[in-house]
Amino acid sequence: MSNMQASRLNRVREPWLGKMKAASFVSPNFLERVAEPESPFHRDYLVYRKGEITRAELIKRLPHVAMLGDSVCLGTYISSPWSTFWRARTSHGKNWFLHFDAAPSICSVSKGLETITPFVAIECAGVGALVNHERGRPNFFRRILGTRNFSGQIGALARARRFPDLTLILIGHNNVDWAWRCPPHELDTPDERLQRLSKEFRQNYTRDLRRLLERARIEKRRTAIVVYGLINFGSYFKGREAAERLRQSDTTLYPHLETTYKHLISFHPTHRRTLTRLASMVNEELREMVETLIREFVQRDEHIQLRYSDALARANLSRPELLHPIDGWHASVEGHSVLGEAAFNDLRASLDFLRIQ
Repeated sequence: MSNMQASRLNRVREPWLGKMKAASFVSPNFLERVAEPESPFHRDYLVYRKGEITRAELIKRLPHVAMLGDSVCLGTYISSPWSTFWRARTSHGKNWFLHFDAAPSICSVSKGLETITPFVAIECAGVGALVNHERGRPNFFRRILGTRNFSGQIGALARARRFPDLTLILIGHNNVDWAWRCPPHELDTPDERLQRLSKEFRQNYTRDLRRLLERARIEKRRTAIVVYGLINFGSYFKGREAAERLRQSDTTLYPHLETTYKHLISFHPTHRRTLTRLASMVNEELREMVETLIREFVQRDEHIQLRYSDALARANLSRPELLHPIDGWHASVEGHSVLGEAAFNDLRASLDFLRIQ
């Protein structure tokens, strides 16, 4: 992917998206590409040229790829409250899933897909998003950011008039903040708490993913869903520790590094090992959940593919330059490239299932 040319995806606002509050983008040169006789969409293009379908209908026939997730999926970072609020509301693209700026270059999933086919990208991820109980109300911080938790993202996608062909899910990093609201006696003996948190996470995730699978079932066409395990916190904290050492020697570096602790208590050095342990437990729950849902849905409906991927859980994030130079928390441009390359390289099974070649 390193030799891919940068591209600009064009934002689309079309009626087939319904009322879904998501950022959607289409490959900018899709008309030229579908006009080529060898394109699998050439017949659709000829119908469009005859005026029998609209531009919106032509776009609707392209592959649609959606991303559900939290801020790990977004090109954002934490700084002052107002700046953070503004970025949360306006920042789209510039991340490992979707990158449409000419520079700087990110080896994103969208760039990889564009070498294969024109497509529509749907970005549903939100800053601070949680895997939550659907009756749970977002806190004040998440409400002002306009964050939709996992249940809200699933609901929006399930209601969309054009259901995605491929859905990528990476969420749960805010759920492993185990020390948040932790009773003092459990800080030293967290075993039962970790078991409880990981089981609750799986229950909430399963309930919402099942809603998505039910919608995929009624589509009666091939749809693929990839559930990514959480990032590799073991290697991530090595990069974070290196960033902390750099800041100790030069306080102008990573100016909002300590701001992280206002949002994620478990990022404190004393809590990191337990957070890493909980993340591993959560990933194991996700893997088992997917196996269970495959038996429930996929074995009965051959047009659905569901996979668990550990591609991002295996990505090496141990270098400080992979963290954002402002907060040392979120991914930098290089960090998003590492995640994007890992994610795209693991998509072959899904693309083959969807016959996207």
